[in-house]
Amino acid sequence: MVNYEELEQIAKNIWDHPELKFQETYSANILIEYLNDQGFEVKDNLADIPTAFSATFGSEGPHIGFLGEFDALSDLSQVPDKTCKEALEEGGSGHGCGHHLLGVGSMEAAIRLKNYIEENNIKARVSFFGCPGEEGGSGKAFMVKAGVFDDVDIALTWHPFNHNHVMTGSLLANIQTYVSFKGVSSHAAGSPQLGRSALDALELTNVGIQFLREHMDDTDRIHYSIIDGGSKSPNVVQAYAQGLYLVRSKDNESVIKLNKRLEDIVKGAALMSGVDYEINFDKACSNIIPNGVLEDVLYNNFFKAGPCEYTEEEIAYAESFKKNFPEENFKGQFILSATDDPQKEIDYMKTRPLDEKILEHKHKDMVSMGSSDVGDVSNVVPTAQISVACYAMGTNGHSWEQVAQGKSSVAMKGMHKAGEVLYLSAVDLLENPELIEKAKEEFLSRTKGKFVSPIPDGKKPNIV
Repeated sequence: MVNYEELEQIAKNIWDHPELKFQETYSANILIEYLNDQGFEVKDNLADIPTAFSATFGSEGPHIGFLGEFDALSDLSQVPDKTCKEALEEGGSGHGCGHHLLGVGSMEAAIRLKNYIEENNIKARVSFFGCPGEEGGSGKAFMVKAGVFDDVDIALTWHPFNHNHVMTGSLLANIQTYVSFKGVSSHAAGSPQLGRSALDALELTNVGIQFLREHMDDTDRIHYSIIDGGSKSPNVVQAYAQGLYLVRSKDNESVIKLNKRLEDIVKGAALMSGVDYEINFDKACSNIIPNGVLEDVLYNNFFKAGPCEYTEEEIAYAESFKKNFPEENFKGQFILSATDDPQKEIDYMKTRPLDEKILEHKHKDMVSMGSSDVGDVSNVVPTAQISVACYAMGTNGHSWEQVAQGKSSVAMKGMHKAGEVLYLSAVDLLENPELIEKAKEEFLSRTKGKFVSPIPDGKKPNIV
């Protein structure tokens, strides 16, 4: 039997100990300890990442993998249940993407499937994969590069959002790099001719990117952050500057080409400024390869399980957050790209504090404007995922409002619902092995059996 109270306490404990990418020692350990107690065989330090692990039961038969995350976001500390912004710890981190729920919900599915395999004496394997550093680290991409998922037949996962639906289509591939310039300092008034400004090169890089934008595909994106603009003295020619650049495109081939164009701009900026440059790879992840067969399996079992049922107190709780959201929040929700009638969905959101339906599913070969390292898993294993309502309608992702709601009974109900749907879908696949074969056939049709990781050979995760 699954102990729901224990699972909820684990999720709340992880919420209480928010940890950033590749530093999730507490979170990984509490999950590993529980999985050990449940009879799973754990392997840790996967892909040279201390907080990456797998927990497996069974040694033969079809291999179903559940993906779990548990990293937090910086500067999102928030008092739980409070409807105005108030940090628990100034400058502290918080679970603004619900990964404290994501990991435990997937673990619940794995435990339930393990019990099912045992009770029915079925030849099958189940694994829970502890995947760190999704936020800014692309942990799964490095795990894929290291071959962690090579013997998995099907991968299933989920994400906490404000809505109940089966995700479809793709997300963008991306590459992130640090760009550093080294020049020569000098007195900016007395002897500027002797200086070579690294900051000039960084600014010229950004100007070059602005001109490049006109000549990129509509799905291309380039984001940047100035990490180091040099000294605080304007009367000094700045000898050092650094920026962080995130390039996105529709697939791996395209993002590698776009990143090469960025590198050419960097070289040109250095040449114009008379400075040296370095381009250091940080992380990358692949576009998602959708799988319509698995999407249908998830939808059928989501429909069978039904949406969460809420008490009057839970509805009032969600309304206390929702009433403060501007109309723009509802128009910008992720789910709108998955529906044929976005305005109908917006109207529904405005009239209800919580999602009490399951969006009718229709597979779409579209590209949504975001990225996830689930994409790398989907490039080597047939993969699909669902979204489950865990927050009030209109709650933005990566927000303090999401952190505030993260320990509520609404969030916990969503977590358990995800575990139920993923478990039922896995049972469906084991009882109907032809579905696994069909999913693999679609996977091979889409990928042609080829995968080129956007991570260069020999590159390791950037673990501080």
